Amino acid sequence: MKNIGALAIAAAIAVTTPLHAQGLTDFGSFHVGGRQVTLSGHPITESVFTAGAAPTRIDPNGDFEVEQMYVQYMIPSDRKAKYPLLMWHGGGLTGVTWETKPDGKPGWMSYFFKAGHPVYVSDAVERGRASWARYPEINTTPPFFRTKKEAWEIFRIGPPDSYASDPAKRVKHPNGRFPVQALDQFAKQFVPRWTSSDAATLAAYHALVQKVGDCVVLVHSQSGNFGFNAALTAPDKVKAVIAIEPAGAPPPGAALDKLKNIPMLIIWGDFVQTDPVWTRQQRSSRPSRRGRPSRAHDWCRRS
Repeated sequence: MKNIGALAIAAAIAVTTPLHAQGLTDFGSFHVGGRQVTLSGHPITESVFTAGAAPTRIDPNGDFEVEQMYVQYMIPSDRKAKYPLLMWHGGGLTGVTWETKPDGKPGWMSYFFKAGHPVYVSDAVERGRASWARYPEINTTPPFFRTKKEAWEIFRIGPPDSYASDPAKRVKHPNGRFPVQALDQFAKQFVPRWTSSDAATLAAYHALVQKVGDCVVLVHSQSGNFGFNAALTAPDKVKAVIAIEPAGAPPPGAALDKLKNIPMLIIWGDFVQTDPVWTRQQRSSRPSRRGRPSRAHDWCRRS
């Protein structure tokens, strides 16, 4: 338990340390991971790119870079944290999750940066500025898109069937903390996602850890599985994992003893019991209903 407690204290530094204007030692972005794919045999077409312009010949054949990840970083001049903080987003989202909150207030990226943490915020494979790849030639499954109703329920802003197209008719959970008036703004962040890109995404995260070196990984939802796998692959470089409602984590059958020296903090929000998806996801990281610890929970206690 001492490792978990230490990580909780470390995670709270940004809350207990007074924030102040922070200078930049360095900032920028890069792409990491990916591979070249060559396509051939596809028909050549014509398209008009701008109204009034002449048609342009479109040849879809040739070499493409695919399955890369985009990363933005900010290094504070008054650095207080020992390790950089890698911030990995959830499904159907991008690094915007960490930048600015839907209500317009500063997000965790700026908060931790101002507290002296070097921060690296990613757009995972096929999200945001990482770019897409062709379907079905490269991405073998079609993209799907999150509705506002799904977001309202899966993020437990309100109970099942409490969403309405009319914002005035939406019913949130009693004492819920999410600013419901910001839901429509939040929905502007949603991007398409694919179910066939997990292996490429994990490979890009592995490449990111190798590029940055010693780091703390902060994951949310879908990236929970990626974060634990990254720690299993590079336990010498991943110095701690903070998991916000991790999906598919810890990975089933994983050799968790490899992580015995890595502090872990798993955080869950309210109203989990109202959603069967999250009820199932949560079981691997908390005691079972019979009072006996799950395998992951027993490992956390021993570490």
